[in-house]
Amino acid sequence: MKKLIALLLAAFMSMSVLAACSNNEETPEEPAETPAEEPAEEEPGEEEPAEANPLPEWEAYDALIKEIKSSTDFVAREALMHEAEDMLMETFALVPLYYYNDIYLQKPEVTGLYANPFGTKFFMYGSAPDNVLKLQLASEPDKLDPALNSTVDGATLAANTFIGLYTYDDKGALAPALAESYTESEDGLTYVFTLKDGLKWSDGSELTAKDFEYSWKRAANPDTGADYSYMFNAIAGYDDNDLQVTASEDGKTLTVVLAAPTAYFLDLVAFPTYLPLKQDVVEAPADYATNPGAWALEAGFISNGAYTLETWNHNESMVYVKNPNFYRADEVTIEKLEFMLSDDDAAIYAAYNSGDLQFIDTVPTDEIASLLDNPEFNIVEQLGTYYVTFNVKSPLFEGKTVEQANAMRKAITLLIDRGYIAENIGQTGQVPANAFIPAGMMDGHGGVFKENDADYTYPDEESVGYFDPVYSNENVEEAIALLEEAGFTMTADGMLDASNPISFEYVTNESSGHIAVAEAMQQDLAVVGIDMTIKTMEWSVFLNERKAGNFDVARNGWIADFNDPINMLEMWTSDSGNNDAQFGK
Repeated sequence: MKKLIALLLAAFMSMSVLAACSNNEETPEEPAETPAEEPAEEEPGEEEPAEANPLPEWEAYDALIKEIKSSTDFVAREALMHEAEDMLMETFALVPLYYYNDIYLQKPEVTGLYANPFGTKFFMYGSAPDNVLKLQLASEPDKLDPALNSTVDGATLAANTFIGLYTYDDKGALAPALAESYTESEDGLTYVFTLKDGLKWSDGSELTAKDFEYSWKRAANPDTGADYSYMFNAIAGYDDNDLQVTASEDGKTLTVVLAAPTAYFLDLVAFPTYLPLKQDVVEAPADYATNPGAWALEAGFISNGAYTLETWNHNESMVYVKNPNFYRADEVTIEKLEFMLSDDDAAIYAAYNSGDLQFIDTVPTDEIASLLDNPEFNIVEQLGTYYVTFNVKSPLFEGKTVEQANAMRKAITLLIDRGYIAENIGQTGQVPANAFIPAGMMDGHGGVFKENDADYTYPDEESVGYFDPVYSNENVEEAIALLEEAGFTMTADGMLDASNPISFEYVTNESSGHIAVAEAMQQDLAVVGIDMTIKTMEWSVFLNERKAGNFDVARNGWIADFNDPINMLEMWTSDSGNNDAQFGK
């Protein structure tokens, strides 16, 4: 929530800036024409000042990401990724708050559930009373088409209803799934996957490599509108919408040609966007061309994973049942998943305590302290960052230069008390963040990315990041100076002058933890007189409004899809569907 507040504050600041900078002098009218015999000198007029543009130039960032993706020198590649993060953080359109961990409650009679390091949970090989698991992940899912999903709860639903060439085992490690084997060419550019025999869709029809070819090309096609389409840019032909993926005539093998050697390619083929879909099912709705996800808007659609969706009472519940045609159906012990769809923490917690739910993925903030010693309360490390997003195209920044807009956003960043948020709202050991790429992420060649070394030193060397994440008077004083740089007048006691107030709206989804973060940020910003209001939205509405850029400041978070910084950097290219900040758009 504090994130949301910061975003709102930033938005309001930009409004103030606009008001302060809008009084440009007009160019004097030209003098009336005089007779030719008495030419008169034209009076000098003031040139109208060029209109300020707050939008950061983004072509260089796009080019840098392409260079990183094509690099085969992994040490040089790390240096380029630091350069890319420097460019991102220079804008301060992303305001990191803390590095993620995951918390959930699980009844002792439920065992064998597991998650990968990226937040995806797997239920099929666990056990529960009567082989039924009653659980809560989130509220109404945004999209159930794996190619169109971009949420963690959606990835979990996809992982339990579909299966790809690779997946994750109960140790969080990559493991082959529908791929029997693969070969890799000596230059690292060509992979040939051989599929297992006897693979089927949930309706009993044959599943082949041709289904993978169709699905990957569909997800990569701009017409599909997949937020994660850029996950296919490792494959040759992506830029020309001619993905170099070919199934053999017998459907037994899939040949993939990469644009450059990609050490994490097997991680990609385990990702939800790479899951297979059945073409005749996807294209059955009359409007499939304009509404690509229409086939998965109701229960009953065909899948190939451990479960199929049997019933869906929108905004209330979902029931998944075991798929007898799953390639490991004999190992699936939980036969039914009954989901409560809600983001009402209090109602969810009450349902868990009453025994109506056996697993819940959220806990009311005011209950966390009492649960820390409860064996049913689980804390799992995750590789990700909770942050605030500014919309760089927001009217809040009109009348500002790039430098002034950056200064406004950095001022908001420095005013937030991350320690309070982590200790009093998170309460489960979250680490305050001062960089977008999380601590613990690898650098692509055997080391850790977020550290000072002989080749790179962070701007704030001592705290190993872009600013000191510890709240202090020094940070507040720097924030005040930055607001003055951005054109705001401050009073002698460090408050915004009444002549240039800042007021904006911060948006978040409905959850007690997110709202508490927003309220904490709201109080932090009020220290210098910034007035931030908080607006909450239903989960699916919030996701789509943020993605469409219909906000000034919003809460955000990113859990890595695989352990490499490029995953958290390429999402901000101009053509990325996950570029909520609207860079280059």
